[in-house]
Amino acid sequence: MDNATQDKILRIWDQLSDVDASQTDRAAANLMAALCEVVGAWNATWAGAVCMDGVEVDDPLRGWRVATMTTLHPVPSHSDEGPFKDILRRWDRRELDPSFLLPLREVGSFRSYSFRRELEPEWFVSPFYRDFYASVGTYDSVFVGFPLNRDAESHFGFYSRQAFTDEDIALLSFALRGIKWFHRQLMLGHGLLMAQTPLTPTEREVMQLLLTEASEKQIAHRLGIAVSTAHQHVVSLFRKFGVRSRAGLMSRWLSRGG
Repeated sequence: MDNATQDKILRIWDQLSDVDASQTDRAAANLMAALCEVVGAWNATWAGAVCMDGVEVDDPLRGWRVATMTTLHPVPSHSDEGPFKDILRRWDRRELDPSFLLPLREVGSFRSYSFRRELEPEWFVSPFYRDFYASVGTYDSVFVGFPLNRDAESHFGFYSRQAFTDEDIALLSFALRGIKWFHRQLMLGHGLLMAQTPLTPTEREVMQLLLTEASEKQIAHRLGIAVSTAHQHVVSLFRKFGVRSRAGLMSRWLSRGG
């Protein structure tokens, strides 16, 4: 990696560190956009993965499920919700494709994995590749997985119209390995580390505002809901995170522990 590229990554880290906790989603989008520009990718995703308890012994996914996913640029498809949602439904139904098994290699360790580097040539003429990747112009994809604990991982994916080089993959790995705190912040923002269950979309909006100085009345006004409804969401958030106050929630959020 040349000095100019390394300086770009360091500037990206500096920009992330200046973002307050209420702007995590926007910061994630900016991070994905900046890294796409550096490696020439046309799209990116972030996914929070969790390992579920009580799964069958013969589960080929070993209990791992994608709990939430965000996309930098939504992609039209034959489904109203886009190809990534279609892929997640297949994952949940365990309609396995070889690409689903890539994240499970060396699970629990920091790693990168990519389609062109690790999947067999015949996969690239399969209906699955054609329908979900080639149809929207994706030639290659690379992913970087970051474990936060034994049951939760943060994964960024990047999608290109040409093959990623080894240098591209090394650069993405370097950029995403140095920001453990931000992976943790993303997972917290979706209720995937300390919350008892994942947060609903509205709970996530409420929590982002709770991390500012907005009152419950102001939160209700911003979201166009009743004050009583906003209060119910606040109570639900406190229960999910095991705290009794906004101060307790902020303490959990700011903690650097896993």
